[in-house]
Amino acid sequence: MSTTLRFGPELRRLRVEAGLTLTEFSVALNYDKGHLSKVERGERSASPELARRCDAFLGADGELQRLVTRPETDSDSGTAESPAGPSRWLVGRRAVLSAGTGALIDLGLKLSGQAVSSTDDPLLPSFRMQFDQLRKLGQSTAPKVLLPLLETQTRMITGLAADARSVSRAPALLLASRFAEFTGWMAQEAGDSDAALGWTGEAAELARAGGDPYLGSYALVRRALVTLYDGDGAGTVALARRAQSSELPPRIRGLAAQREAQGHALVGSEVDCLRSLDRARELLASDDARNGAEPMIGTSHVSDPAAMSTGWCLHDLGRPKAAAEVLDQEYRRLPPHALRTRARYGFRRSLAHAASGQVEHACAIAGDLLGVMPAVPSATVNSDVRRLARELSRFRSSRAVRDLQPALARVLAPAHD
Repeated sequence: MSTTLRFGPELRRLRVEAGLTLTEFSVALNYDKGHLSKVERGERSASPELARRCDAFLGADGELQRLVTRPETDSDSGTAESPAGPSRWLVGRRAVLSAGTGALIDLGLKLSGQAVSSTDDPLLPSFRMQFDQLRKLGQSTAPKVLLPLLETQTRMITGLAADARSVSRAPALLLASRFAEFTGWMAQEAGDSDAALGWTGEAAELARAGGDPYLGSYALVRRALVTLYDGDGAGTVALARRAQSSELPPRIRGLAAQREAQGHALVGSEVDCLRSLDRARELLASDDARNGAEPMIGTSHVSDPAAMSTGWCLHDLGRPKAAAEVLDQEYRRLPPHALRTRARYGFRRSLAHAASGQVEHACAIAGDLLGVMPAVPSATVNSDVRRLARELSRFRSSRAVRDLQPALARVLAPAHD
């Protein structure tokens, strides 16, 4: 029996057991009564969003979500396609770890016609300042613009490490690993998941060579983000759990627990989700990375990552009103210059408000953000914009929705190089 034919009768059974009429149920979910009637009769399929909301309201503990087939990954799923084969941005792990300056120049690395030598060790503080500046620039610049520069900087610093004295080799490799990790994030924002994973692997190798055995575990958290955007909740949970060994630093474990919570929310496991969020909150609160000399792993613009993730998890658990309240509160704490981060969580805010029936407010939030998107294009943010467009399509009679649709379409239109 198809999932559509199984979902409808099960939804009707749970609704009747709850003592709800179809009218009462439609009002509670903010869904059209006629649409819900067709879903119950098996004439229409249920979207993942509707399944989550029904699950949460009827206390089905993920059972209804499991009856909805996960959509195939395509251009409408919110997950950008990755080109086949190795990315043109990857450095090559063996080359960067074993090559000296001369070999790097053979790879095409030159800086104003001068080679990097071991006497340039004092440049490391300058490279660290550049890293902070590039990370900030990443909040207001297209990822494809930054990627070539990030690749070059990673090779430059690795070259310094290859020629450096043993006492200064490790700091150079560790800084190179942070450049590589950030390059992976920019690659994912550019829509190249293969490059994102490859660069994260490079970062782990560089960190290990520099004496940090932990960044490899963070690579699992990054991989879990890719599976999360693919809609694979179970895969996200499995990867995130592997990065929570008690031997790891609190920040990596906290970020992994946060990612695990997002995976649980995607499959409707509310108890497991909230338990993971509590663990993430405790670990991240105990972390002292903000006072450390090394660049922070993960987001540096969200002051309370666990709180922000709580808002998003509540949406995926089918509790959009509660999600909107949390996201509103946390959004106000984002720095004004962090345009990419504000776009990411702003569209999630908008989606939560739309799902809770506050359509005009949702459109107002989205309208303010759509003008920013050309400056900070993002494959991951676009996935949330697509979800918002689908949610708003249920309210075509709303003037606010009709007025917003052209701007939404422009942002989601395929880019032409």
